[in-house]
Amino acid sequence: MIRFTSLSARRGMILAILLLVACTGKEPAREVQVIPQPQHITPLEGFFTFTRDTRIWLDEPDSGRIRTAEMLNERLAAAAGMTLAVEEQMPREQAVYFMSAPGIPAEGYHLRVEPERIVIESADGAGAFYALQTLLQMMPPEIFSPSRAPGIRWSIPCTDIEDAPRFPYRGMHLDCCLHFFSVDFLKKYIDVMALHKVNRFHWHLTEDQGWRLEIKKYPLLTEKGQWRKETVVGSLASGIYDGTPYGGYYSQEEVRELVKYAAERYVTIIPEIEMPGHALAAIACYPELSCGLEDHYETATKWGVFKQVYCPRDETFAFLEDVMDEVFELFPSELVHIGGDECPKASWKQCPHCQALIRKQGLKDEFELQSWFIRRMEKYINSKGRQIIGWDEILQGGLAPNAKVMSWLGEEGGIKAARQHHEVVMAPYPKYYLDYWQADPDSEPLAMGGPTTLRTMYEYNPVPEVLTPEEQQYIIGVEGCVWTEYMPTPERVEYMAWPRMCAIAETGWSLAPKDWDRFTRSLETHLGRLDRLDVGYCKAFRDPFIELHKDTEYSKVVTISVDAPGAEIHYTLDGSAPTAASPLYTGPFVINRQQTVSAVAVRDGECIGNVKYKNF
Repeated sequence: MIRFTSLSARRGMILAILLLVACTGKEPAREVQVIPQPQHITPLEGFFTFTRDTRIWLDEPDSGRIRTAEMLNERLAAAAGMTLAVEEQMPREQAVYFMSAPGIPAEGYHLRVEPERIVIESADGAGAFYALQTLLQMMPPEIFSPSRAPGIRWSIPCTDIEDAPRFPYRGMHLDCCLHFFSVDFLKKYIDVMALHKVNRFHWHLTEDQGWRLEIKKYPLLTEKGQWRKETVVGSLASGIYDGTPYGGYYSQEEVRELVKYAAERYVTIIPEIEMPGHALAAIACYPELSCGLEDHYETATKWGVFKQVYCPRDETFAFLEDVMDEVFELFPSELVHIGGDECPKASWKQCPHCQALIRKQGLKDEFELQSWFIRRMEKYINSKGRQIIGWDEILQGGLAPNAKVMSWLGEEGGIKAARQHHEVVMAPYPKYYLDYWQADPDSEPLAMGGPTTLRTMYEYNPVPEVLTPEEQQYIIGVEGCVWTEYMPTPERVEYMAWPRMCAIAETGWSLAPKDWDRFTRSLETHLGRLDRLDVGYCKAFRDPFIELHKDTEYSKVVTISVDAPGAEIHYTLDGSAPTAASPLYTGPFVINRQQTVSAVAVRDGECIGNVKYKNF
């Protein structure tokens, strides 16, 4: 639990003035249902109610806090039809006070709601912004409505909250190469991230299947490299293609617009420029970047790993350095993601230049050649004041001196890097891979694998217990990964990402003990907010999950589970749709013949979610 004790005398003086009036509201305190869960909550009595007489005051106006105050007004104007005046002199009551407090941890805040005032204290603009996200979540969900919501009393329960993040890196990834998404959708994506106090957007921009970032020195990358002539239909193994050219890219003007938009929400965009593998779209434009073992290269039309990778020639490094120079102009992020994953070595084994380079550099094999490649690029990137982060495979052949590792191949890469005192972001599959099924695959759209349920993601601990306390300090954050092979539309992205990303966001922010029942109670309320934000989340956690477990050749054990809070499961075995009056599931049972098991979740006598059927 974090307690803020290092507070300036000035803060104490101002608080003494603001807290003269005790909380005397008549309405009882209620549970604060906020995601992610704040570190420390003290319920108080009464409610604060926004009216047209409410004012805003900032003790030390800066651009960040002013913008945050404007965002509060934007919400109130849209949903409540009111705009709060910003006062130069401190109001005595019915006001929201934004105040600086140097003793509060970075990104942390102290939020106190009383019947006559709301006090938001923070050491930085990010803390004020995150306090606002908590404040908005404490209001009626209609505050997130895009248009006027009449008849609402805009009240907040009186509460004292002290809050700060568990990890400095709280990330969400989106692959825009396998499928392309508009800037408008990316803004919405960032808005929902920021609501959950997620502060890193990992933007995957280059791949075998398409190059998505305008590089002015190399115009073919978007003139040609953005396009693939067609796309595989269904699963990778289908062998069927749609015959339709597919493309899309982001202009540098669009990138600057999005970077600014994200920064106002305290989201840093980390671009990913893949190397040395996943480079086929670039090689199709500039074949001299390859080892030259083929007569023709074209952007990939199916998913997977391809043998065509960058050849470690001086010409290749000149190209990549030029690309990175333009990336640095667009993205102020200290971190740049260089991929480094899934780099087949077949072409390097056959390439005379690569083999000569291995001998010249005294390298043992192609894995050490990959490490040499990464180290050379890291040296250049460091010279520009930036740092690299890459997937686990950058550990192969030895880790670059200053590199950070994003651990996706389970936890082992992260453990290895932490033991070498390199900072680590945990993003392991399948635990944090949002392209995996979240419910029974028989009733879900095509996905990469799984299932990986909401509860699985919530209960995962990203700090491996095998690490010593000192080594655990090198785990700096978490990230949810959204690979879009099977997500061709924004609607599919939202369906796969939410609400599971709520669980990852809570793990990244909150040090409060894990409590599944409390989380799901908060989630049920939180979904009303997502509804008003028009987020097309998956509701499968309200649906029963029916599984068959092999016992003997002549009997099979059936289990049924559901993640919805406070729900019972009712079922039938005759193929009929179950109701609240159907038999109650109390534990595993055996079936010995062909049967249809049907189940539904029931809460307070009402069916919630969908009826699920499983034929055995």
